[in-house]
Amino acid sequence: MADAPEPAGSGPLYAAAAPLAHREIRRHSVREQILQALRGALLDGDLAPGEVYSAPALGLRFGVSATPVREAMQQLASEGAVEVVPNRGFRIAVRGPRERAELAEVRALIEAPVVLRLARTLPADRWAGLRPVADAAAVVAATGDRAGYAEADRAFHRAVLSLGGNDQLVAVADDLHRRSQWPPAGTCLIADAAQHIRLLGALASGDVPAALPLIEAHFGALPGA
Repeated sequence: MADAPEPAGSGPLYAAAAPLAHREIRRHSVREQILQALRGALLDGDLAPGEVYSAPALGLRFGVSATPVREAMQQLASEGAVEVVPNRGFRIAVRGPRERAELAEVRALIEAPVVLRLARTLPADRWAGLRPVADAAAVVAATGDRAGYAEADRAFHRAVLSLGGNDQLVAVADDLHRRSQWPPAGTCLIADAAQHIRLLGALASGDVPAALPLIEAHFGALPGA
């Protein structure tokens, strides 16, 4: 008697595939957690500029294998926060004034004109909807948590730029913003968060002239200004 066909989703091939998929998802999750932990350590000063760190040593520190640390560090290398040192590990990048200025200029060229256009065309009540995002950033700023504020600050900028409806621009601007956050510039978190709220207040009231200097102060000089 011929063997009955195996039901869909059974058999050796399927049995082998399911655990593999599970392992891949779990490893991805660990890598993302390590990536966030490393970003926090960079912003908090726990990883020193110019120093070289090995993936196995950092793995011991975080209680994981070297593999997710190495993968996370490769991501940070693509963002310019670390440099690969063959056979040694990863050197924390030292970003000089010129590179900082270049990043600030590029960000201003992308973000400031968009925010100015939105200030002139968007209904005032749309700006009021961003107040919870600004308030959340202010709460984090008050704690002095630089890593947490870096995320909250980028969330505010993403929310503002998203009003323009250009997802590609938002993605590019967010990548540049993340790059510009390392190394920390010593910005007063509370003052920076307060700029968000003052800007939204001017825009929500429809006061574009009052918003213009706030846009330049926070997003950079407007081209041609």
